[in-house]
Amino acid sequence: MSDISKGSKITLMLATLAVAVPTSVSAQQDMPESESDITVTGLPPADLSGLPEGPEIEGFISARDADRMQVTSDNGSNTAITVAEATQIRASKGFLGIGRSELGADSLLNGLPVTVETVEWGDNLVASKIKLRNNDLKTASMIRNGTAQGFAEQTAATEALRGRVGDIDKYNIKGTTNVNFDTGKAVLSAQDKAELCNTAAQAEAMENSLLLVVGYTDSTGDYEFNQQLSEKRASRVVNYMQQACGWKPYRMLTPTGMAKADPIASNDTPEGKAQNRRVAVNIMVSKSVDGI
Repeated sequence: MSDISKGSKITLMLATLAVAVPTSVSAQQDMPESESDITVTGLPPADLSGLPEGPEIEGFISARDADRMQVTSDNGSNTAITVAEATQIRASKGFLGIGRSELGADSLLNGLPVTVETVEWGDNLVASKIKLRNNDLKTASMIRNGTAQGFAEQTAATEALRGRVGDIDKYNIKGTTNVNFDTGKAVLSAQDKAELCNTAAQAEAMENSLLLVVGYTDSTGDYEFNQQLSEKRASRVVNYMQQACGWKPYRMLTPTGMAKADPIASNDTPEGKAQNRRVAVNIMVSKSVDGI
């Protein structure tokens, strides 16, 4: 069975990449439009412990400019924050694991949800600690790398898109089709196949659209089994959409398996587990043709 919705956490995180950035914010919160707008008055001290404590900012990274980043909160407010050498960037440990809990500044990708502890440095805020989730970082990296991979392959057809499509944060999420599976299986039903081709047809009608396919499992079984199963489910959907529905490979971002992460229902009931055994097919459309 299939369901078109925007309810999954992965879709919500991706949708943050498409949020329009408000411009009527205080001077401290505005992000400069270019490097020429930045006045450099020096570097933050190597030891931030002596600086006054600033506010804790929670939201997603909506812009990066050298050692500065803009964080947009749920209420739409923007805060410009300096990332210093002394800033600690840490990912919460999860079963996926990025391989380390302390990260570099290059891990601060647009669209990544973060919680930032700050200190005051003159008229600026400096991040003393930036916290994020491993799962979110994996997803943000997958989106960015998947876009790059799509451009590297299928040269002739891709070049037609390259001039109109930049980074993933220039996309809006138009909808999500969830295809569900039986326990331990990766078999598509006739109805699921019809829904996938219908989704491909919808996406085909949207100029510059791409598809992002993510596989999931319920909580039954161990991690290794569920990881392989979620990847197998995602690959099965990708293969069917390309082979039977005519979706072009260069318009498909790299599929991924998320095992039992980001459940959309409780795994404590059979009904909830049935909803979590799914592959989410996300339709993404360039803002340049979406009117935003």
